[in-house]
Amino acid sequence: YSKNLASVPINLKFQNFPWRKSVKDLDLWKKGKTGIPLVDAAMRQIYEKGWMHNRLRMVVGSFLVKNLLLNWTLGEQYFQETLLDYDEASNAAGWQWIAGCGADASPYFRVFNPILQSERFDPQAKFILQYLPQLQILQKPSSIFQPHLQEQAFQSLVNQNLYYEPLVDLKDSRNRALEAYQKIK
Repeated sequence: YSKNLASVPINLKFQNFPWRKSVKDLDLWKKGKTGIPLVDAAMRQIYEKGWMHNRLRMVVGSFLVKNLLLNWTLGEQYFQETLLDYDEASNAAGWQWIAGCGADASPYFRVFNPILQSERFDPQAKFILQYLPQLQILQKPSSIFQPHLQEQAFQSLVNQNLYYEPLVDLKDSRNRALEAYQKIK
Protein backbone atom coordinates (compact mmCIF):
# COMPACT_ATOMS: atom_id res chain seq x y z
CA TYR A 1 0.00 0.00 0.00
CA SER A 2 1.16 3.52 -0.78
CA LYS A 3 -0.55 6.50 0.80
CA ASN A 4 0.27 8.49 -2.36
CA LEU A 5 -1.11 5.96 -4.85
CA ALA A 6 -3.89 8.35 -5.91
CA SER A 7 -1.54 11.25 -6.60
CA VAL A 8 2.00 10.03 -7.36
CA PRO A 9 2.76 7.74 -10.30
CA ILE A 10 4.54 4.51 -9.42
CA ASN A 11 6.69 5.01 -12.52
CA LEU A 12 8.33 8.28 -11.51
CA LYS A 13 9.16 9.19 -15.14
CA PHE A 14 5.52 10.23 -15.36
CA GLN A 15 6.09 13.13 -12.97
CA ASN A 16 7.49 14.91 -16.04
CA PHE A 17 4.76 13.84 -18.45
CA PRO A 18 3.50 16.74 -20.62
CA TRP A 19 -0.13 16.68 -19.50
CA ARG A 20 -2.43 19.32 -20.96
CA LYS A 21 -4.33 21.59 -18.63
CA SER A 22 -7.88 22.20 -19.83
CA VAL A 23 -10.63 22.82 -17.30
CA LYS A 24 -13.08 23.05 -20.21
CA ASP A 25 -12.20 19.61 -21.63
CA LEU A 26 -12.30 18.05 -18.16
CA ASP A 27 -15.73 19.56 -17.52
CA LEU A 28 -17.08 18.33 -20.87
CA TRP A 29 -15.71 14.84 -20.14
CA LYS A 30 -17.40 14.81 -16.71
CA LYS A 31 -20.72 15.95 -18.20
CA GLY A 32 -20.67 13.45 -21.08
CA LYS A 33 -20.41 16.16 -23.72
CA THR A 34 -17.30 15.05 -25.61
CA GLY A 35 -19.03 14.31 -28.91
CA ILE A 36 -17.90 10.67 -28.64
CA PRO A 37 -21.11 8.69 -27.97
CA LEU A 38 -19.74 5.74 -25.96
CA VAL A 39 -17.69 8.06 -23.74
CA ASP A 40 -20.66 10.39 -23.27
CA ALA A 41 -23.10 7.58 -22.46
CA ALA A 42 -20.69 6.08 -19.92
CA MET A 43 -20.03 9.42 -18.24
CA ARG A 44 -23.75 10.08 -18.00
CA GLN A 45 -24.22 6.64 -16.48
CA ILE A 46 -21.63 7.24 -13.76
CA TYR A 47 -23.21 10.62 -12.98
CA GLU A 48 -26.75 9.22 -12.85
CA LYS A 49 -26.11 5.80 -11.30
CA GLY A 50 -22.76 6.13 -9.51
CA TRP A 51 -21.50 3.09 -11.36
CA MET A 52 -20.21 1.90 -14.72
CA HIS A 53 -18.90 -1.40 -16.08
CA ASN A 54 -15.14 -1.95 -15.87
CA ARG A 55 -14.74 -1.91 -19.66
CA LEU A 56 -16.37 1.51 -19.77
CA ARG A 57 -14.08 2.70 -16.97
CA MET A 58 -11.14 1.72 -19.17
CA VAL A 59 -12.64 3.43 -22.23
CA VAL A 60 -13.39 6.74 -20.49
CA GLY A 61 -10.07 6.59 -18.65
CA SER A 62 -8.15 6.02 -21.87
CA PHE A 63 -10.05 8.86 -23.52
CA LEU A 64 -9.24 11.25 -20.68
CA VAL A 65 -5.53 10.49 -20.35
CA LYS A 66 -4.62 9.54 -23.90
CA ASN A 67 -7.02 11.32 -26.25
CA LEU A 68 -7.42 14.47 -24.14
CA LEU A 69 -3.95 14.18 -22.52
CA LEU A 70 -5.35 15.23 -19.14
CA ASN A 71 -3.66 14.02 -15.97
CA TRP A 72 -4.93 10.67 -14.71
CA THR A 73 -5.28 12.10 -11.19
CA LEU A 74 -8.19 14.24 -12.43
CA GLY A 75 -10.10 11.13 -13.47
CA GLU A 76 -9.15 9.37 -10.26
CA GLN A 77 -10.54 12.29 -8.24
CA TYR A 78 -13.78 12.37 -10.23
CA PHE A 79 -14.32 8.64 -9.81
CA GLN A 80 -13.58 9.01 -6.09
CA GLU A 81 -16.35 11.62 -5.84
CA THR A 82 -18.85 9.77 -8.04
CA LEU A 83 -18.54 5.98 -7.76
CA LEU A 84 -20.72 4.16 -5.24
CA ASP A 85 -18.33 1.19 -5.35
CA TYR A 86 -15.25 3.38 -4.94
CA ASP A 87 -12.23 1.62 -3.48
CA GLU A 88 -9.13 3.75 -2.93
CA ALA A 89 -6.51 1.19 -3.95
CA SER A 90 -8.48 -0.28 -6.85
CA ASN A 91 -9.41 3.11 -8.26
CA ALA A 92 -5.93 4.62 -8.04
CA ALA A 93 -4.28 1.48 -9.40
CA GLY A 94 -6.80 1.36 -12.25
CA TRP A 95 -6.08 4.94 -13.23
CA GLN A 96 -2.33 4.36 -13.04
CA TRP A 97 -2.79 1.25 -15.20
CA ILE A 98 -4.70 3.09 -17.93
CA ALA A 99 -2.25 6.02 -17.88
CA GLY A 100 0.68 3.63 -18.20
CA CYS A 101 2.39 4.77 -15.00
CA GLY A 102 1.43 1.98 -12.60
CA ALA A 103 3.20 -1.14 -11.38
CA ASP A 104 1.42 -3.36 -13.93
CA ALA A 105 0.63 -0.67 -16.46
CA SER A 106 -1.16 -0.80 -19.77
CA PRO A 107 1.34 -0.32 -22.59
CA TYR A 108 1.62 3.35 -23.50
CA PHE A 109 0.55 2.60 -27.07
CA ARG A 110 -2.73 0.99 -25.98
CA VAL A 111 -5.38 3.59 -26.61
CA PHE A 112 -8.95 2.32 -26.40
CA ASN A 113 -10.89 3.31 -29.50
CA PRO A 114 -14.47 4.11 -28.39
CA ILE A 115 -15.85 3.40 -31.86
CA LEU A 116 -14.33 -0.10 -32.02
CA GLN A 117 -15.40 -0.72 -28.42
CA SER A 118 -18.97 0.27 -29.39
CA GLU A 119 -18.95 -2.06 -32.39
CA ARG A 120 -17.67 -4.99 -30.32
CA PHE A 121 -19.60 -4.59 -27.10
CA ASP A 122 -22.72 -2.56 -28.01
CA PRO A 123 -23.32 -3.53 -31.66
CA GLN A 124 -26.95 -2.37 -31.63
CA ALA A 125 -26.09 0.86 -29.75
CA LYS A 126 -28.58 -0.02 -26.99
CA PHE A 127 -26.37 1.25 -24.18
CA ILE A 128 -25.56 4.47 -26.02
CA LEU A 129 -29.23 5.12 -26.82
CA GLN A 130 -30.20 4.53 -23.18
CA TYR A 131 -28.19 7.62 -22.22
CA LEU A 132 -28.27 9.54 -25.51
CA PRO A 133 -31.80 8.94 -26.89
CA GLN A 134 -31.49 11.99 -29.14
CA LEU A 135 -29.16 9.95 -31.37
CA GLN A 136 -32.07 7.66 -32.38
CA ILE A 137 -32.69 9.88 -35.40
CA LEU A 138 -29.45 8.50 -36.85
CA GLN A 139 -31.12 5.05 -36.98
CA LYS A 140 -28.17 2.76 -37.82
CA PRO A 141 -25.70 1.76 -35.08
CA SER A 142 -22.76 2.65 -37.33
CA SER A 143 -24.16 6.18 -37.61
CA ILE A 144 -24.78 6.38 -33.87
CA PHE A 145 -21.17 5.39 -33.14
CA GLN A 146 -19.87 8.24 -35.33
CA PRO A 147 -22.66 10.81 -35.59
CA HIS A 148 -20.37 13.55 -36.89
CA LEU A 149 -20.05 11.60 -40.17
CA GLN A 150 -23.79 11.98 -40.82
CA GLU A 151 -23.57 15.59 -41.91
CA GLN A 152 -27.20 16.71 -42.20
CA ALA A 153 -28.65 14.82 -39.24
CA PHE A 154 -25.63 15.59 -37.08
CA GLN A 155 -25.72 19.30 -37.88
CA SER A 156 -29.39 19.34 -36.91
CA LEU A 157 -28.49 17.82 -33.51
CA VAL A 158 -25.67 20.34 -33.01
CA ASN A 159 -27.82 23.31 -34.07
CA GLN A 160 -30.48 22.30 -31.54
CA ASN A 161 -27.87 21.80 -28.79
CA LEU A 162 -28.84 18.12 -28.62
CA TYR A 163 -25.34 16.81 -29.32
CA TYR A 164 -21.80 18.04 -29.73
CA GLU A 165 -18.91 18.24 -32.13
CA PRO A 166 -16.18 15.77 -31.11
CA LEU A 167 -13.66 17.38 -28.74
CA VAL A 168 -10.85 15.62 -30.57
CA ASP A 169 -10.24 13.57 -33.68
CA LEU A 170 -9.57 10.07 -32.32
CA LYS A 171 -6.74 9.29 -34.74
CA ASP A 172 -4.99 12.64 -34.36
CA SER A 173 -5.30 12.62 -30.56
CA ARG A 174 -3.97 9.05 -30.42
CA ASN A 175 -0.92 10.13 -32.42
CA ARG A 176 -0.44 13.15 -30.15
CA ALA A 177 -0.51 10.85 -27.12
CA LEU A 178 2.03 8.47 -28.65
CA GLU A 179 4.36 11.41 -29.30
CA ALA A 180 3.98 12.60 -25.70
CA TYR A 181 4.70 9.12 -24.34
CA GLN A 182 7.85 8.92 -26.48
CA LYS A 183 9.20 11.96 -24.63
CA ILE A 184 9.41 10.08 -21.33
CA LYS A 185 10.09 6.57 -22.60
